Amino acid sequence: MSVHSDALLTINALNSQLTKQLERRLSLHGLSFTELQVMQQLARAPQMSLRRIDLAEQTGLSASGVTRLLLPMEKLHLVEREANPRDARVSLVRLSAAGQQRLAEAEATFHQSADELLGTLPESDIATLTSLCQRLLERK
Repeated sequence: MSVHSDALLTINALNSQLTKQLERRLSLHGLSFTELQVMQQLARAPQMSLRRIDLAEQTGLSASGVTRLLLPMEKLHLVEREANPRDARVSLVRLSAAGQQRLAEAEATFHQSADELLGTLPESDIATLTSLCQRLLERK
């Protein structure tokens, strides 16, 4: 096996392990890690709303994957469908007040989990790891 193959397998194993641990902790808030990421993207957007296609692009999900993910979130009133004032054919997704509250609670758990999961590494190693990952992401 090549060094590149080994690296990809290690990155994938780490991603799986971290995601599994985060999922367990976020389940206390009734959220998956992907739902948290979607809510974070909405919270950062102007007026806390985005087109579904933009949300898909920002989260790495397919448009249909975003639609399937959002349906239960709409039923729980975490997000709301909103008409697009510029284009009636395109709906927007907006983070609701209830979603903002749930996000704030879940982010506290997320930050605590990040500190626990990565806290044993020196900050210089975390900075290097983050930089390397960002470089790989920019190559897409």
